Amino acid sequence: MTEPYRIIIAEDDLDVALYTKTILEKKLGAVVQTYPDATQVPHAIREFQPDLLITDIEMPGISGLELIDLARKASAGLPVLVITAHASVDYAVTALRSKANEFLAKPIDSAVLVQRVTELASAYRTAQSNTPEKAVVLAIGAHPNDVEVGVGGILAAHRDAGNPVTTLVLSRGTIDGGVREAWNRALAAANVIGATLVLEDVAEYDIQADTAVEIIRRTVSDVKPTIVYSHSINDRHKDHRAVFDATMLATSNVPTVVCYQGTTSTTDFNPNRFVTIDGRTDAKLAMLESFAPEGERPAFLQPDFVLSTARYWSRFGQGLYCEPLEIVRESL
Repeated sequence: MTEPYRIIIAEDDLDVALYTKTILEKKLGAVVQTYPDATQVPHAIREFQPDLLITDIEMPGISGLELIDLARKASAGLPVLVITAHASVDYAVTALRSKANEFLAKPIDSAVLVQRVTELASAYRTAQSNTPEKAVVLAIGAHPNDVEVGVGGILAAHRDAGNPVTTLVLSRGTIDGGVREAWNRALAAANVIGATLVLEDVAEYDIQADTAVEIIRRTVSDVKPTIVYSHSINDRHKDHRAVFDATMLATSNVPTVVCYQGTTSTTDFNPNRFVTIDGRTDAKLAMLESFAPEGERPAFLQPDFVLSTARYWSRFGQGLYCEPLEIVRESL
């Protein structure tokens, strides 16, 4: 038996949302979630994994056209059907140029709606079945900004490819405001690329390998990653080395494990892979900006330093900017 289509509707007109939902449930047997607040939709997409997004153009908060880009960050390739009461050529062209797959004007003909939804959802299902299995990524950092400094560009590339990304931060670090402010900043960084954040409340310099092993094992069990990024052993910071040791113990069943260059890596850091991040430097800088919203910032959060470092490593790789990695274990 074919699994029912999963559909999300972003529509602030509750009558229209109910009408559309009822048609799709009765005539297609679809499983439908409705959201009057479009800001909730990106998270819902990551959780619900729909086959189609139906959205109005004009809504409070973010518009349907802005939602398209956010939806594609949450699920690359997700088809989008735009509906609106403004049946003008300008609106249709704007919607389609914003990468919507289809445009329908209100009032919606139920037969046409069912036909378009079936076509879009079916094509998406077929494309998904013909696509190689996606990587599932877990990036581990001892403190806020560790992951973003080390592999921010690579994580952005993973999300562009449609790979789910989770960042695990074991300590709140030294951010003023404690764990709440650490959460706010780390979440803002994760939201830049549509990653999922897990934050533990361990004090800096108090990360113990046995505690970290338990946390990482639990997260690995929940996320089931196929690739893990973590600290290198070649690092001056006690917490970074503890996270490396714990990662090696807790990820023995993960096919690919690699280490990134941290903020306190030593000259013994010995990368053997250089990944091009051309086109993702803006995303990396935006993530790092989340950790330094105002005032002076350390060198490793300064844009010129970040870009210069990536430019240097490109001498060993390809393109203009690269992030270096130490490959511990790699699935072929």
